[in-house]
Amino acid sequence: MSALPGIALADWRAQGRDFDFRGHALRYWTAGPVDAEPLLLIHGFPTASWDWHYLWAPLSQNYRLIACDMLGFGDSAKPRGHAYSLLEQADVQQALLAHLGIQAPVHVLAHDYGDSVAQELLARHHEQRIQLASCVFLNGGLFPETHRPVLVQKLLLSPLGPLLGKLFNRRTLAANFAKIFGPQSQPSEEELDDFWRLIAPNDGPGVMHRLIRYMPERRVQRERWLAAMQQGGMPLRLIDGAFDPISGAHMLARYRELIPAPDTVLLDGIGHYPQIEAPGQVLDHYLAFRQTL
Repeated sequence: MSALPGIALADWRAQGRDFDFRGHALRYWTAGPVDAEPLLLIHGFPTASWDWHYLWAPLSQNYRLIACDMLGFGDSAKPRGHAYSLLEQADVQQALLAHLGIQAPVHVLAHDYGDSVAQELLARHHEQRIQLASCVFLNGGLFPETHRPVLVQKLLLSPLGPLLGKLFNRRTLAANFAKIFGPQSQPSEEELDDFWRLIAPNDGPGVMHRLIRYMPERRVQRERWLAAMQQGGMPLRLIDGAFDPISGAHMLARYRELIPAPDTVLLDGIGHYPQIEAPGQVLDHYLAFRQTL
């Protein structure tokens, strides 16, 4: 498939709306027929829902799309001193679905940090606290033992975290993204500008050391989340950029060891952001997965 056109950040922002979550204004987006099956898209760290902009229009032809910038991300509130939690971000997703009055079973497409939120929603599905229909993961730390954080992530977790967050800038972002994108699918200068325009508002770098606490939280929840993925009865697929040093081919190999009848797709030469680097491939593999349901 040829490159998908995407949506300019200014146009994307113009389509967003706000809802209140526990006193915080969160930005969200919807598209597609209101009577179509709901598809919840959950973004990663440190970016935002604009990550899905290449897939947004083609997916909206068949599904009712729902996405928000989670608490601490993008154009949503970024409260200082807040104890950010993956469990609370799962609450955010459920609150948004309730705000929109969605009661049908929800399909999920998640990336990176969003994978962990999706794992929590999957566990809640088996606990009968939400009803999911399927879940597709893109590159993310599904298993703490195979997650290989880059140096800046390790430093954000350290006592230097608050200082590093204040020093984090577009140049830092560009240097780190250069390492985790594929060699032939590097982000353009314009894309890097737009990523930074989503991270920077509301002193986003100032809360990064708090958001990064998701890494130890993943270890705490590992057994519960793994059990939810192993339980069966829920269609799962992993679409993974192989080149990703954080959660690439090595993570997919671990997935195949741990998950019964694993459904996996490895994208050669693609890094940590397959929905940005190879959106046409991700779209094809996602639609093929949905045709199997």
